Amino acid sequence: MAKQIWKPGNMVYPLPAVMVSTADKSGEDNIITVAWTGTICTNPAMLYISVRPERYSYHMIKESGEFVVNLTTEALARATDWCGVRSGRDVDKWKEMGLTRGKSETLQYSPCIKESPVNIECKVDQILELGSHHMFTAKVQAVQVDDRYMQENGKFDLASSRLLTYSHGEYYSLGKKLGTFGYSVKKKK
Repeated sequence: MAKQIWKPGNMVYPLPAVMVSTADKSGEDNIITVAWTGTICTNPAMLYISVRPERYSYHMIKESGEFVVNLTTEALARATDWCGVRSGRDVDKWKEMGLTRGKSETLQYSPCIKESPVNIECKVDQILELGSHHMFTAKVQAVQVDDRYMQENGKFDLASSRLLTYSHGEYYSLGKKLGTFGYSVKKKK
């Protein structure tokens, strides 16, 4: 099997496609779509997002020191893409996409997106200026979860929300479950 050699680039796919909501201290808010995001640490709970400094939301996140990572679903696919290709300098993304501002439980400025099944409220810990993108590392302050995905046994069934992923310029919804953590070494009964 032959392989081609390409110039250096990021090919870690799929990634979560999330909408990040934020606001500045004057109350001006916006939504930015981000695929460069992920977990940093469990204890304390931390994640990161990477944003280009020229993006409209960048100054809001930097000024307020907070943002909300809103997970996206098949039903939010169009809004996710639209909020990533339109600038909040020119349009009100909330209004244009019919999204609802929700109140964050722990943040002072940034709203959450009510239509999202999970809203992760974050406070910026560090800003790493890495090149084309600056990485905001953040501590998770609270997580809001939609009751519609709670099972009777108290388990959160996020898979049934049809989460959205991004892979090399294309969106996909998560599909068939192949196993659970540790299934490869689990002893058979």
